[in-house]
Amino acid sequence: MRDSRAGETGQATARDAGGASQHIAGRVGGALAVLLGASLWGSTGTAAHFAPAGASSASIGAARIVLGGAVLLLIALRTPQSRSELGRLLRGGATRRAMLAIAAVGVGGYQLCFFSAVRETGVAIGTVVAIGSAPVFTGVLTLLTGGPRPGRRWVAATAAAVAGCTVLITGGQSAGANPGGVGLALAAGLCYAIYAVTAARIISSGIAETEVMGVLFGGAAVLLAPVLAASSPGWLATGRGVAVTFYLGIVTTVIAYLLYGRGLRTVPAPVAVTLGLAEPVVAAMLGLLVLGEHLTGTAVAGLLLVGLALAVLVVARGGDARGGDARKPAG
Repeated sequence: MRDSRAGETGQATARDAGGASQHIAGRVGGALAVLLGASLWGSTGTAAHFAPAGASSASIGAARIVLGGAVLLLIALRTPQSRSELGRLLRGGATRRAMLAIAAVGVGGYQLCFFSAVRETGVAIGTVVAIGSAPVFTGVLTLLTGGPRPGRRWVAATAAAVAGCTVLITGGQSAGANPGGVGLALAAGLCYAIYAVTAARIISSGIAETEVMGVLFGGAAVLLAPVLAASSPGWLATGRGVAVTFYLGIVTTVIAYLLYGRGLRTVPAPVAVTLGLAEPVVAAMLGLLVLGEHLTGTAVAGLLLVGLALAVLVVARGGDARGGDARKPAG
């Protein structure tokens, strides 16, 4: 009898251990999916560099979302099962529909605010303010909407990553900040946070990321289509314009955001947005390797600081098997 009970206890322990291993693997896999998606975002600037001379930043951003949003919506409609899931998402009540509408505005608003901020206050300051404010806005919105409280580890890693991004992007440069441009960059960070928190909340409720991304980016595509039409889109008719738009729309939008959505199944929004700070690291590396740009010693130090902070977050995701508890601080 005692042996029987011992055997049952051993089997239960093995099942628990197996479940914990799968849980940890899922959390690490989610973090890596977010990092891979952010790495693809980091190639956006390099790809846009090869756009025809007549293409404005706003026009490129609008074309990217119009194409990517249309494809993501088609993916969400691809099978009877996915269409049924999409219908379930849209029938989720007035509150959910309002959340989807606000997040779609956030997706489109980020493009317009970010590119306008860069034009007003420069690439360095605009990028630092936008990507540096997004994790802070995300943490605050997560708390205000009843999500898990960000933990000390997330706060420390986020602070280090934001500081590293600031050093990386502004290293060796001196530029004045335009108040209007800074305000637009802050608006871009808020738009990104609204999208990330909403998407994470809906995906974690059991809706597939393909349907969520299809609705959000399909809605953003509708919103930005008039912007594209009004931005002299003749450059799209050139071979180079087609190639650049295809890459931005399919690789840096469809594939990148599906990976990001996959990560949001297991990664809290504040952690995901901080992991997204890998984007400027990849952008800097591609600028160095592809565009022949140069990094100062200060910029290299910033790159290493960001990399270390993100590595700490990924390792932390795997080392804490209890992180799925919504009552536990995120990170």
